[in-house]
Amino acid sequence: MRLVLLGAPGAGKGTQAKKLIEKSGIPQISTGDLLRAAVAAGTNLGKEAKSFMDKGELVPDRVVLGMVRERLGQNDCKKGYILDGFPRNTAQAEALDKMLETLGMPLDSALSVDVPFEDLMKRLTGRRTCKSCGQMYNVYSNPPKKEGACDKCGGALFQRDDDKEETIKKRLDVYTSQTAPLMDYYKKKGILKSVTGVGSIEEIFSKVCSALGC
Repeated sequence: MRLVLLGAPGAGKGTQAKKLIEKSGIPQISTGDLLRAAVAAGTNLGKEAKSFMDKGELVPDRVVLGMVRERLGQNDCKKGYILDGFPRNTAQAEALDKMLETLGMPLDSALSVDVPFEDLMKRLTGRRTCKSCGQMYNVYSNPPKKEGACDKCGGALFQRDDDKEETIKKRLDVYTSQTAPLMDYYKKKGILKSVTGVGSIEEIFSKVCSALGC
């Protein structure tokens, strides 16, 4: 199985990826993790990426693709892979497809986890984190027993800046304008599969497995 995961922030892609890894035994390739690891290890690509990050600039696609290429060359990717966080737009998707063709590892499927906008807003703006122990809650779906206090340690709960409504709307707008067109790209290629990311984790995973035939 060679798969790319699509879905807006808060859609639950990461959770479903973990379950797919457990079931299939193939690795999840997160470009964010690759970048952090390459920078920490001081590889040539990592040094190049760091030079852009230090200036507050985006890491160029060719550098990210180079890291993905290196990762796909490792033994655990022979049976397949799950790409998460890349591509983010159609230009990246086209460049990725060319690279995967040269490696003889083209995508089998692009899986989109679709969640209504209202649900995404509740999932993201409802998040609260304990200042003391880091335990997470959601005021809509998983509230603490006592408002504003952690069940585990009694610490104060707070809302992170990137979980505030204005920030979330901006993130979702960016996703809609840049990443959502990927759906059309993969649909035209005939490999797009979609599932509704609403319900319990197990219910969603059952839909994922049905869509992917795994």
